[in-house]
Amino acid sequence: MPIIDFHTHAFPDEIAGKAMAKLQEECIVKACLNGTLGALLKSMDQNGITKSVLCNIATKPEQFNPILKWSKKVRSDRIIPLPSIHPFDKEIKEHLKIIKEEGFIGIKMHPFYQNFSIDDENAFYIYESLIENDLLIVMHCGYDISFPEWDIASPQRIIRVINKFPELKFVTTHLGAWKQWDEVEKLIIGKKIYMEISFSFGWLPDEKIREFILKHPSDFILFGTDSPWADQGKEIENLKKLAFPEQLLNKILYINAETLLKIK
Repeated sequence: MPIIDFHTHAFPDEIAGKAMAKLQEECIVKACLNGTLGALLKSMDQNGITKSVLCNIATKPEQFNPILKWSKKVRSDRIIPLPSIHPFDKEIKEHLKIIKEEGFIGIKMHPFYQNFSIDDENAFYIYESLIENDLLIVMHCGYDISFPEWDIASPQRIIRVINKFPELKFVTTHLGAWKQWDEVEKLIIGKKIYMEISFSFGWLPDEKIREFILKHPSDFILFGTDSPWADQGKEIENLKKLAFPEQLLNKILYINAETLLKIK
């Protein structure tokens, strides 16, 4: 059975050590991998993962080109990179057009590392350009473990964005919004909003995760791990322990991702 991990991270070998050391200082969770692409591929091999979506984050506008260059270098049948644009980039429209022309399916953004609120009107230009180029966006949603609990990516803000841009292919992370699950239950569960499930096991009771998934449209749930911050194999085990019907499990593990990523 294919498995697609819709949320992973890795860095070029020459900066992986430094990048992971800095991130590890900020994060109370110990990384499971060393942040290199080789380690990710080895983990995929060990756990039967067919493809991984590689999420990049531009923490400065000038990182667009290096991230794009690396994304072009590492993409393969198994690695599907998402380049990134910074919200303060003065060439967003041009850069999103380049991302489309280079054959990428979308981008990743992270409001905490990029210092913006997802429903800020200054971000609307980004969403409009994504729609124009038929690109998806994987957005970090909810709080972030390495930052104070700032309200910049909450379910209320997600709903404002989706209501204003109903054509936008917007993927929420961490079971809708990390550690804002009361609001997720009220505002997101049951709506046709893409939701990947990383970093929910161990933070929310299994029975609640199961309830959320069963109440959500089955075509809008994606498997993700946030590797290297979680063990891909354990996350697969955690999902399978919830004992979903085979059809639903297959949708979560690969069918929905194949549709969204336009994999034939």
